Amino acid sequence: MLTASISYQFIARDIDASLKRTAEQPLVARESEYYLSKIGDIDTIDQFLADDRIYSYAMRAMGLEDMTYAKAFMRKVLTEGVTDKDSFANKLADKRYRDFAKRFDFNQFGKTATTFTSARQGTVDDYVRQVLEEDAGNDNEGVRLALYFSRKAPSVTSEYGLLADPALMKVVETMFSISLDTGNIDKNAETIKKNLDIADLRDPEKLEKLLLRFTSMWELNQPSSTSFGDIGMLFSQPLEAGINMDLLSSIQGLKLNGG
Repeated sequence: MLTASISYQFIARDIDASLKRTAEQPLVARESEYYLSKIGDIDTIDQFLADDRIYSYAMRAMGLEDMTYAKAFMRKVLTEGVTDKDSFANKLADKRYRDFAKRFDFNQFGKTATTFTSARQGTVDDYVRQVLEEDAGNDNEGVRLALYFSRKAPSVTSEYGLLADPALMKVVETMFSISLDTGNIDKNAETIKKNLDIADLRDPEKLEKLLLRFTSMWELNQPSSTSFGDIGMLFSQPLEAGINMDLLSSIQGLKLNGG
């Protein structure tokens, strides 16, 4: 079995070719073709949620596959959109919901929401990237973490941004052999600051060096293994994160068309 470092470099050194291979997988190609052929016909949130293949494809593309079952929850995310700072999505701690509501912005654009490139080819590109990372994780979960970090870390602007994402935090912990205390956010931020200059995440060469360090440390901790605990859980936030529990209960109890 290839080490995490070698596997990561094999994928990352020509990421476009790696993505092309993933996009050409029969199942991926079939689902992408269906999505592109149908998304332009969807004018409303009801239609979007009613087509399980379209909806599930979009959820996976945006890293929300584990929440596909929660249609009532996602209906509220889409219905309120992101224009109002007090909207449901904007109040959630997990920014993936804001990203989803912005990608499929029926609240602001109505029936033209699915005409934008981001909702069409942009979603296909994100779906292919998700599959690539998940497939890499099936062979070595450290590689999935490295690919995820390479994609997400450049947009992080502070230590708190790393702490807000369990998968990013796991990479930082492994990279510097540190253990972060989830009960003390400010202390954690200071620990990260002592070890990492956030600006380095936006420098491709420095980021690559950090990821080579991570994959090497991963291999030392878990040599040539596909498992290091339940890594999949790091890529999904709990449903109740940032939500008032009474509101959560009422949403989960909703009986609406399409979920």
